[in-house]
Amino acid sequence: MRILGIDPGIGTVGFGVVDSEKGKNQYVACGVISTPPNTALSPRLDMIYKDLNQLIDAFAPDAISVEELFFSKNITTGIAVAHGRGVILLSAYRSGVPVFEYTPMQVKQAVVGYGNAKKQQVIYMVQRLLNMKSPPRPDDAADALALAICHARSRTSMLAQAAEGDKECS
Repeated sequence: MRILGIDPGIGTVGFGVVDSEKGKNQYVACGVISTPPNTALSPRLDMIYKDLNQLIDAFAPDAISVEELFFSKNITTGIAVAHGRGVILLSAYRSGVPVFEYTPMQVKQAVVGYGNAKKQQVIYMVQRLLNMKSPPRPDDAADALALAICHARSRTSMLAQAAEGDKECS
């Protein structure tokens, strides 16, 4: 299964692609979609939409994993990110690829084993889990890879639970 992880943003949208088979994850690609600062919101959203459509076409994912929003201190930034996230969800929906959403805490739990892990711990574990020679950069791309790993692990867990459930019902 090929998973496209997306770390939403407006100036920078992280993406990471991971192939997952039988509990093993393999790095495929990562990077960012960038929009120019000092540009109106609508053109930035259009850039994100077009670039994400190209990524979906290029990598043909079986699933898309998107981070749920977490508002901390700056609500204005959070609203702009929410606009970007909306465009990401629309692009994914129109592509027909199933979308799965995870909170930052769920991602950290799946990747590090601790829901309050620090960013550097997540980056380190992404590097180790994907056997990368160096840490994925920038941080948005590392977060996107973590989202893809989170879905791979959650999917495996859900399949195992479903299989156990089938055994109990037979």
